[in-house]
Amino acid sequence: MAAEDDTGAARAAGVAIAALVCGIVAGTMLTRRDLLAGVGASVALGTVAAGCEDTAATPAAADAGFTPVDAPAAPYDSGPPVDGGPAVAAVDFLHGVASGDPLPDRVMLWTRVTPRMGADGTAVVRWETSTTPDFAAVVTSGTFNTAASRDYTVKVDVGGLSPATTYYYRFSVGETRSPVGRTRTAPAGTVERLRFAVVSCSSLAHGYFHAYRDVAERADLDAVLHLGDYIYEFQNNLYGGVRPYDPPTSAVTLSDYRRRHAWYKRDADLRAAHQQHPFIAIWDDHEFANNAWRDGADNHLPETEGLWSTRKAAAMQAYFEWMPIRELDNGRIWRRFAFGNLIDLSLLDTRIWGRSMQEAEVSNDPSRMLLGADQEQWLLANLASSTARWKVIGQQVQVGAIRPDLNLDGWEGYPVARTRLLRALATMRSSNVAVLTGDIHSSWAMDIAVDPFSAGSYNAATGQGSLGVEFITPAITSPGDHPNADVAPLLAQNPHLRYGNPGLRGFMILDCTHERLQAAWFHLPAGSIEQRERQRTAFSAAWSTLQGANRLSPGGEPAAPRDNPPALAPWETA
Repeated sequence: MAAEDDTGAARAAGVAIAALVCGIVAGTMLTRRDLLAGVGASVALGTVAAGCEDTAATPAAADAGFTPVDAPAAPYDSGPPVDGGPAVAAVDFLHGVASGDPLPDRVMLWTRVTPRMGADGTAVVRWETSTTPDFAAVVTSGTFNTAASRDYTVKVDVGGLSPATTYYYRFSVGETRSPVGRTRTAPAGTVERLRFAVVSCSSLAHGYFHAYRDVAERADLDAVLHLGDYIYEFQNNLYGGVRPYDPPTSAVTLSDYRRRHAWYKRDADLRAAHQQHPFIAIWDDHEFANNAWRDGADNHLPETEGLWSTRKAAAMQAYFEWMPIRELDNGRIWRRFAFGNLIDLSLLDTRIWGRSMQEAEVSNDPSRMLLGADQEQWLLANLASSTARWKVIGQQVQVGAIRPDLNLDGWEGYPVARTRLLRALATMRSSNVAVLTGDIHSSWAMDIAVDPFSAGSYNAATGQGSLGVEFITPAITSPGDHPNADVAPLLAQNPHLRYGNPGLRGFMILDCTHERLQAAWFHLPAGSIEQRERQRTAFSAAWSTLQGANRLSPGGEPAAPRDNPPALAPWETA
């Protein structure tokens, strides 16, 4: 995906969408508070490293025109200036390797070095890429300087690559080498097929990451889409007790969040998924604190945990250090990827950038936002200007309604913003929009309609009134709110709801051609995440949306694996 310049059409779309964003519509709203609200940590505040910017306030809205595809940061062959000190010559690679944010000509590579014997200084880390796992011919190489100021993490934006190509990569310090990683660049031009794993919500305290291992072993994926709650910030035994956390207290300071990310990347199954596939990741609330919003969180207590802006900045810094994500200005994480002419992927931040506080009473206040004016304008302009076959939105919280419950931490809690989104979809003919959602720890497929419960607005038999589809991925380990709910009454009560599984954990496989977009759900057996021994997922269901239909159709069997996919990297031995 090469970066594109603004065009007159994109600017015009931005102006038109800006007018739409400023429109006022009526609605009702409430807010969910879960059982963990108000729980604090008995941890003293620490210091955030200099230069970590406070982004508590929503940045001013950008100009009417937006770059259709986000431009990458300038490439580099060595790291930015780091703290001085002696050279660190002896290290270990304890946290594996990772890659992410693939473009047609570049990809982010990541690792972390651990100095031996507690040494402190600057480590010069060499990186290499190759088209074969034995590195018989190195394609690109360079060095990156890291130190304690960035928690000894390494992130390289490697350019000069070819589209739709699998590369292998590794790092070294002296004679010590990292495991070999495997990544893949995005395609360009005409693309016939794409396949992604879609994951979210991995509470380490609730069990083992068997689903990540199954994702790792699927050799024919283009990327893994992670929709948030990559880590959980809670203290031990507050939310799950199968495995302990480091630190054992809630994550509040920069050191806490760094340690929590490090603890997660000591998990062998998560490391395996990162080793074999590039991740395209977005955060949700638990990378910060439960039910977070722009200026606070349900379980953030300023009297014991200090300023929210300080905690948010710490969580953001640790996330950018420890994740293979291309960093944008001001803590912005919403961004766009183009996969040739087949998929435009818009990733949203429904938590931190522009979200107004969740409310517990009905409110028609039109100033309440979920995305913020600038991100909302950007999204709607993307949808209006895209020429790809499929417009895919990767985000955190539920768009559609499932009665009798109200998910008012999701888009239902922001009905004015939700109506603007749906009205924008209604203006698009054959829009081919699919929303990918995480957050609620359960599996669902539904048509998206302005009012799916009104026969005048939506016809379940014909699909008339459906503006797109929503596929909700299950959690890797986190528990659902109603794991034993009977799905049959829910399907009967919700005419737009076609599939549901509220209890089982696992992932989705999104398989895309020009004719259809299919989501297939793969689940672990009930009770299996508490078992350390290897457990495997099995196919549960598949649903599709067909070209031009804007509604769901039964998906049948999952798409067949691709023939002769590139070899997996040699498995890490640790």
